[in-house]
Order: sequence, then C-alpha cells, then structure tokens
Amino acid sequence: MQGSGISVLFKGRNFIRLLGGLWVTVRISLLSVLLSIPLGILFGMFMTLKNPVSRAVSRIYLDFVRIMPQLVLLFLVYFGATRAFGWNLSSELSAVIVFTLWGTAEMGDLVRGALISIPRHQYDSAAALGMTRMQTFVYIIVPQTVRRLLPLAINLTTRMIKTTSLVVLIGMVEVLKVGQQIIDVNRFDYPTAALWVYGVVFILYFLVCWPISLLAKRLEQRWR
Repeated sequence: MQGSGISVLFKGRNFIRLLGGLWVTVRISLLSVLLSIPLGILFGMFMTLKNPVSRAVSRIYLDFVRIMPQLVLLFLVYFGATRAFGWNLSSELSAVIVFTLWGTAEMGDLVRGALISIPRHQYDSAAALGMTRMQTFVYIIVPQTVRRLLPLAINLTTRMIKTTSLVVLIGMVEVLKVGQQIIDVNRFDYPTAALWVYGVVFILYFLVCWPISLLAKRLEQRWR
C-alpha cells in the first residue's frame, strides 16, 4: 500500500540523514569561506598594485575563475587532476579547493573595490598629520574597508552555501544526495516523496542562508 509522501521523512533515520547531509554542505562552505577571506584580502591588495605584471596576472586569474563554471572546475580538479598528476584527492577536499579558488577571486575583487573606494584625500590627510603608511593603513584604511566589505562578504557566504549543491555530481553525499537516495529507495511505497523531500531540502537551505542574509542587510542599513 502506498503511503503518504510526507511520512517518508519520518521513516527510520531519514530526517537525521538529511541533517547530516546539511552539515556536510555547511562544513564545506565554512572551510572554503575561512580560507577565502585571508587569501582574498591578500589577492585584493595584490590587485591594487600599480604594476602591469600584477594587474595582468590578477586579471587572468579573476576572469578564468569567473568565466569557468564551478561545475567544470570541480570536474577539472576531481577527475582531471587526480588522473593527470596521480593525486589522491577526496571529493570533499576537491570541493574545498575549488570553492576556495572561487571565493578568493570573488573576495579579492570585493577587497579591491573597497580599497579603491577610499578617497585619496584621506591618505593625504594622514600624511599631513605625520602618520606612516602602516599607521594610515591600520587606523584609517582598514576600518573603512571592513565596513564596506563585511556585508558583501556575508552575501558571498550565502552564495557559496547554495553553490555547494554542485558537489553531488562528484559523488559527495551531502543534503541533496541524501534526499535523492531517500526518494530512490522509497519511490514505489511513497510515489510523492520527491515533493516532500526536496521541499524539506529547500527549507533547510533557507534556514541556513536566511539569517546570514538578514545579518548582511542589517549591517548595510546600520553602516549606511
């Protein structure tokens, strides 16, 4: 006898498995963000150098990462690099590498934009007060840059969380893959399970990303 689709969520440990898959998604995102922030700050500072070589290198890297779909980068790292160079990369490590590369490029561009948005007269005023370049950077430039950057960085975090759903295509058992497994196993007993399982996956993503989006919006309104 066919059961109600919603009841499949409470069959055995299905709901606990979905939460476990969600933790895998969040873990990959957090690791990638924690690595992307310092690397992105350094890359953004590198992009502001008035040097034709640094500008060319940073532009090539930024355009490559932005133009290339994240899914293709995942395939290049997980399938291509492992076979070409004999690397033993797990799917999770491959995902962290790809999303860190992507996050570093995006964060670097945000840092570059924040740095160049600081008016030139603030540098000149600091110099007139006798402040060194380091003091100017630490006490004047960095605080203003952080205020401009933090809401944008938080929005980048939500984008990264949502984009991690692509890792299902390299064999990672995250929340979307767990949902597919539950649906496949119960397709005959619970023919409407897909609606409820994917609905719960949607809600789980929403519950993770919504507070982060609210925080970014609140910071933008407070610092405007």
